[in-house]
Amino acid sequence: MVGLFIALVSGALMSVQGVFNTQVTKASSIWAANAFVQFTALLVCLGAWLAADRSSLGAVFKVEPKYMLLGGAIGAFITYTVIKSMDMLGPARAVMLIVIAQLIVAYVIEMLGWFGVEKQPLEWRKVAGMAVAIAGIVIFKWK
Repeated sequence: MVGLFIALVSGALMSVQGVFNTQVTKASSIWAANAFVQFTALLVCLGAWLAADRSSLGAVFKVEPKYMLLGGAIGAFITYTVIKSMDMLGPARAVMLIVIAQLIVAYVIEMLGWFGVEKQPLEWRKVAGMAVAIAGIVIFKWK
Protein backbone atom coordinates (compact mmCIF):
# COMPACT_ATOMS: atom_id res chain seq x y z
CA MET A 1 0.00 0.00 0.00
CA VAL A 2 2.86 2.39 0.81
CA GLY A 3 4.47 1.64 -2.56
CA LEU A 4 1.22 2.52 -4.34
CA PHE A 5 1.01 5.84 -2.51
CA ILE A 6 4.66 6.65 -3.25
CA ALA A 7 4.14 5.87 -6.96
CA LEU A 8 1.09 8.16 -7.08
CA VAL A 9 3.03 10.96 -5.38
CA SER A 10 5.88 10.40 -7.84
CA GLY A 11 3.57 10.75 -10.83
CA ALA A 12 1.99 13.89 -9.41
CA LEU A 13 5.38 15.46 -8.63
CA MET A 14 6.67 14.64 -12.13
CA SER A 15 3.71 16.44 -13.69
CA VAL A 16 4.10 19.51 -11.49
CA GLN A 17 7.86 19.55 -12.04
CA GLY A 18 7.37 19.40 -15.80
CA VAL A 19 5.08 22.42 -15.74
CA PHE A 20 7.46 24.35 -13.46
CA ASN A 21 10.49 23.52 -15.61
CA THR A 22 8.68 24.53 -18.80
CA GLN A 23 7.87 27.93 -17.26
CA VAL A 24 11.50 28.41 -16.13
CA THR A 25 12.62 27.66 -19.69
CA LYS A 26 10.48 30.52 -20.99
CA ALA A 27 12.50 32.94 -18.83
CA SER A 28 15.90 31.54 -19.81
CA SER A 29 16.81 28.66 -22.11
CA ILE A 30 16.17 24.96 -21.99
CA TRP A 31 19.75 24.04 -21.05
CA ALA A 32 20.06 26.83 -18.47
CA ALA A 33 16.78 25.71 -16.91
CA ASN A 34 17.91 22.08 -17.03
CA ALA A 35 21.21 22.95 -15.34
CA PHE A 36 19.34 24.83 -12.61
CA VAL A 37 16.95 21.91 -12.11
CA GLN A 38 19.81 19.40 -11.83
CA PHE A 39 21.77 21.72 -9.51
CA THR A 40 18.83 22.22 -7.15
CA ALA A 41 18.25 18.45 -7.19
CA LEU A 42 21.90 17.97 -6.19
CA LEU A 43 21.49 20.39 -3.29
CA VAL A 44 18.32 18.67 -2.06
CA CYS A 45 19.92 15.24 -2.33
CA LEU A 46 23.05 16.35 -0.48
CA GLY A 47 20.91 17.93 2.24
CA ALA A 48 18.81 14.77 2.60
CA TRP A 49 21.99 12.66 2.67
CA LEU A 50 23.50 14.85 5.41
CA ALA A 51 20.30 14.79 7.45
CA ALA A 52 19.25 11.17 7.09
CA ASP A 53 21.82 8.87 5.57
CA ARG A 54 25.53 9.64 5.75
CA SER A 55 26.52 6.40 4.07
CA SER A 56 29.70 6.45 1.99
CA LEU A 57 29.35 8.52 -1.18
CA GLY A 58 32.35 6.64 -2.57
CA ALA A 59 30.41 3.36 -2.40
CA VAL A 60 28.38 4.60 -5.37
CA PHE A 61 31.42 4.06 -7.58
CA LYS A 62 31.58 0.38 -6.63
CA VAL A 63 28.43 -0.35 -8.64
CA GLU A 64 28.78 -2.90 -11.43
CA PRO A 65 28.36 -2.64 -14.33
CA LYS A 66 29.72 0.92 -14.49
CA TYR A 67 27.16 2.07 -17.08
CA MET A 68 24.61 2.07 -14.24
CA LEU A 69 26.24 5.35 -13.16
CA LEU A 70 24.71 7.08 -16.21
CA GLY A 71 21.36 7.62 -14.46
CA GLY A 72 22.12 11.27 -13.76
CA ALA A 73 23.14 11.94 -17.35
CA ILE A 74 19.94 10.26 -18.50
CA GLY A 75 18.09 12.48 -16.01
CA ALA A 76 19.35 15.59 -17.82
CA PHE A 77 17.85 14.31 -21.07
CA ILE A 78 14.64 13.34 -19.28
CA THR A 79 14.29 16.89 -18.02
CA TYR A 80 14.99 18.25 -21.52
CA THR A 81 12.46 15.98 -23.22
CA VAL A 82 9.77 16.59 -20.59
CA ILE A 83 10.17 20.35 -20.98
CA LYS A 84 10.04 20.17 -24.78
CA SER A 85 7.06 17.79 -24.88
CA MET A 86 5.05 19.82 -22.37
CA ASP A 87 5.79 23.01 -24.27
CA MET A 88 4.78 21.46 -27.61
CA LEU A 89 1.87 19.24 -26.52
CA GLY A 90 0.66 20.66 -23.22
CA PRO A 91 0.97 18.95 -19.85
CA ALA A 92 -1.85 16.39 -20.16
CA ARG A 93 -0.94 15.04 -23.59
CA ALA A 94 2.77 15.04 -22.84
CA VAL A 95 2.35 13.17 -19.56
CA MET A 96 0.06 10.57 -21.16
CA LEU A 97 2.62 9.83 -23.86
CA ILE A 98 5.49 9.85 -21.36
CA VAL A 99 3.69 7.36 -19.11
CA ILE A 100 2.85 5.04 -22.02
CA ALA A 101 6.47 5.15 -23.20
CA GLN A 102 7.63 4.37 -19.65
CA LEU A 103 5.21 1.48 -19.39
CA ILE A 104 6.20 -0.07 -22.72
CA VAL A 105 9.94 0.31 -22.17
CA ALA A 106 9.70 -0.98 -18.58
CA TYR A 107 7.78 -4.04 -19.75
CA VAL A 108 10.30 -4.76 -22.51
CA ILE A 109 13.10 -4.46 -19.93
CA GLU A 110 11.28 -6.96 -17.70
CA MET A 111 10.55 -9.40 -20.53
CA LEU A 112 14.13 -9.36 -21.80
CA GLY A 113 15.74 -9.26 -18.37
CA TRP A 114 17.87 -6.25 -19.25
CA PHE A 115 20.03 -4.33 -16.75
CA GLY A 116 19.93 -7.02 -14.08
CA VAL A 117 16.12 -7.12 -13.83
CA GLU A 118 14.60 -10.55 -13.30
CA LYS A 119 13.25 -11.81 -16.64
CA GLN A 120 9.45 -12.08 -16.84
CA PRO A 121 7.32 -13.96 -19.37
CA LEU A 122 5.09 -12.20 -21.89
CA GLU A 123 1.60 -11.85 -20.45
CA TRP A 124 -1.17 -11.00 -22.90
CA ARG A 125 -3.25 -9.30 -20.21
CA LYS A 126 -0.42 -6.79 -19.73
CA VAL A 127 -0.20 -6.22 -23.48
CA ALA A 128 -3.99 -5.71 -23.51
CA GLY A 129 -3.67 -3.23 -20.65
CA MET A 130 -1.12 -1.23 -22.62
CA ALA A 131 -3.39 -1.32 -25.66
CA VAL A 132 -6.25 0.04 -23.55
CA ALA A 133 -3.96 2.82 -22.27
CA ILE A 134 -2.97 3.69 -25.84
CA ALA A 135 -6.64 3.70 -26.84
CA GLY A 136 -7.26 6.07 -23.94
CA ILE A 137 -4.67 8.47 -25.35
CA VAL A 138 -6.33 8.33 -28.76
CA ILE A 139 -9.72 9.06 -27.19
CA PHE A 140 -8.27 11.87 -25.05
CA LYS A 141 -6.61 13.48 -28.06
CA TRP A 142 -9.60 12.98 -30.41
CA LYS A 143 -11.22 16.25 -31.44
